[in-house]
Amino acid sequence: MANALQELVKSRLEQQGWSYGDVARRGGIPRSTVHHLATAERVTRMPQQGTLEGLARGLELPLDSVRRAAAEACGIHLYFEEPADTATADPEVATLIASVQRLSVADRRHVTALIESLLRNADAVPDSGPDTGSA
Repeated sequence: MANALQELVKSRLEQQGWSYGDVARRGGIPRSTVHHLATAERVTRMPQQGTLEGLARGLELPLDSVRRAAAEACGIHLYFEEPADTATADPEVATLIASVQRLSVADRRHVTALIESLLRNADAVPDSGPDTGSA
């Protein structure tokens, strides 16, 4: 049985009469990457953002559609009421939210406690903004 990403890629190739190479050239990603994502029974980890963007360009599909299919192929289900704005969407947040369901009950409790602690600390520091990763 094909996964969601396989179905998406193969369907688009059939509709347009494209090859893996055609998609790779248009998307600026390696042909081997397109082939792997189109044929792997199970994608073991979420593809990098640049790979998803290239695949979306190559398939001429919205990034959100490709991201959802890739996430589902990895066993992650993303839930959004409306399509995410690709200019402001944060794939890390979407992956974190979706991945929590795969954790055990005990691990979800640990994650919840960590988040509550982080939020309490953020509320206690008046001028704390988002972490930019600089030290």
